[in-house]
Amino acid sequence: MNNMMSRVRSIDAFRAVTMFLMIFVNDIDGMPNTPAWIQHAKINADALGLADTIFPAFLFIVGLSIPFAFQNRVKRGDYRIPWRVVTRSFALIFMGFFFSNIDSYNEATALLPRPVWESLLTFSFFFIFLDYSKETPVLKRYLLQGFGLVLLMVLSLLYKSKAPGHDWLHFSWWEILGLIGWSYLVCALIYYYSKGYLWIQAVAWIFFMFFNIDFHFGMLDFLNPLREYVWLSGNGAMQSFTMAGVFVAVLYMRLQERNEVKLLWIGMLLMAVILFNLGFIVRYFSGGISKMRDTPSWVLICTAISLVVYAVFIFIVDFKHKYKWFKIIKPAGTNAFTCYIVPGLFYPLFEMTNLEFPGYISQGTGGLIKCLLFAFAMVWITGLLEKVNIKLKI
Repeated sequence: MNNMMSRVRSIDAFRAVTMFLMIFVNDIDGMPNTPAWIQHAKINADALGLADTIFPAFLFIVGLSIPFAFQNRVKRGDYRIPWRVVTRSFALIFMGFFFSNIDSYNEATALLPRPVWESLLTFSFFFIFLDYSKETPVLKRYLLQGFGLVLLMVLSLLYKSKAPGHDWLHFSWWEILGLIGWSYLVCALIYYYSKGYLWIQAVAWIFFMFFNIDFHFGMLDFLNPLREYVWLSGNGAMQSFTMAGVFVAVLYMRLQERNEVKLLWIGMLLMAVILFNLGFIVRYFSGGISKMRDTPSWVLICTAISLVVYAVFIFIVDFKHKYKWFKIIKPAGTNAFTCYIVPGLFYPLFEMTNLEFPGYISQGTGGLIKCLLFAFAMVWITGLLEKVNIKLKI
């Protein structure tokens, strides 16, 4: 396998753009007088906004990364891949659990103001999951990680909830990190134990797509008592996106070995056409297009969008070698986890300082510009932290 396959730059570029847009749409969420097509569609709307396509694209990228990451680990002689999958998944689910409890934090009864609690929570994760260099003394590493764990335990004890029926930390939903963790766990283990056979990845992808469709037609209602606590498959939507990425990555690897990569574009575009058609067909029978309700049409259409967009990235980056076009947001692609966490240090700071933006950058065109600049700033800070060896790793 050649060097391109050891580090596929098209995936890094796709991830960088997706992470940048994720920060942007999160920041602009609910901002007045901004185009509706940028925002999330309402829960009962039959619609698709730009924000509704970002998380599916990221899950698709998670799937794209799995085969290449596993291949590189095997080349380095690391055969503890299942253990690595489980620990990474647990870390994501663990953090998602805490982040999901931020919205129900009760400032009226808790000792700390909510922004302070949230900020310290983010700092604790930095200490726990910092990518310590090999030169870092073992004792120093254990002390820093131990400090992070102690801080997290103290924050847990100080937590008070305002959610009805709950006084303390509780399960509400898995949050984005948790959803990624569950999807990664299931799909990575499928890929690993199937030994990367292309047809098995295809079968798994189709299975999760139909699982999602069956769920929305009410055929799987008997699983509802389990779904609240055991989210191994949920309604199949998240795993469907990720398995689509796994399938495309394996197909890419196989065609690259045969010097037939041009067939990849034909296959991806053909799959996209089929999924677009299926998405608009089931739209009329299963609740329309809705990210909030994980409807089959949303799953099928967003998967098709990811296929088309990634085909463009393959052409621009892997074959025209224009990766430098994305240099300005490179840290978002190579250090996405840190980039996702960094805004969690700034939003509480804005609240603690009671900083109010002028009206002209709190809505409309001025607000759009402000959110774009914020996203660029978060990526720039991520890159700056990386230069001083501060990045997170799970």
